[in-house]
Amino acid sequence: MKLTVNGQTHDVDVPPDMPLLWVLRDELQITGVKYGCGIAQCGACTVHVDGEAVRSCQIPVGDLEGEVTTIEGLGTPDALHAVQEAWIELQVAQCGYCQSGQMTQAASLLADNPAPSDADIDDAMSGNLCRCGTYPRIRAAVKSAAAKMGA
Repeated sequence: MKLTVNGQTHDVDVPPDMPLLWVLRDELQITGVKYGCGIAQCGACTVHVDGEAVRSCQIPVGDLEGEVTTIEGLGTPDALHAVQEAWIELQVAQCGYCQSGQMTQAASLLADNPAPSDADIDDAMSGNLCRCGTYPRIRAAVKSAAAKMGA
């Protein structure tokens, strides 16, 4: 089957029930997306499918319709996405394990709501867990990214 990830089309020979997460990591060597819980509860595996944030651990690749964007494809070859810039500037990550999912979720939020309130941010990000507890920095980075994007 053909799979478009970060603007590149790949031919993959995998069972159609294989979760997208494992196709990305094991078949395509795209390792920014992380395995966390395997039941779509932690958000570490968050990617975009046609711009919508989804949990890749729960999407069988055979059911996939649309282009996949991972943290590696969030920005452009010449520039980071505003969310990535804000994460770096505010030093959000501690261990960093969950951060690709956090940033991907935040980018989806800002695409839908370019000027989110604290409550909007907390609601949208509530499904993305951070064991290090960097939630105040995550909220600040989302606000900073929104400002960078012109909100």
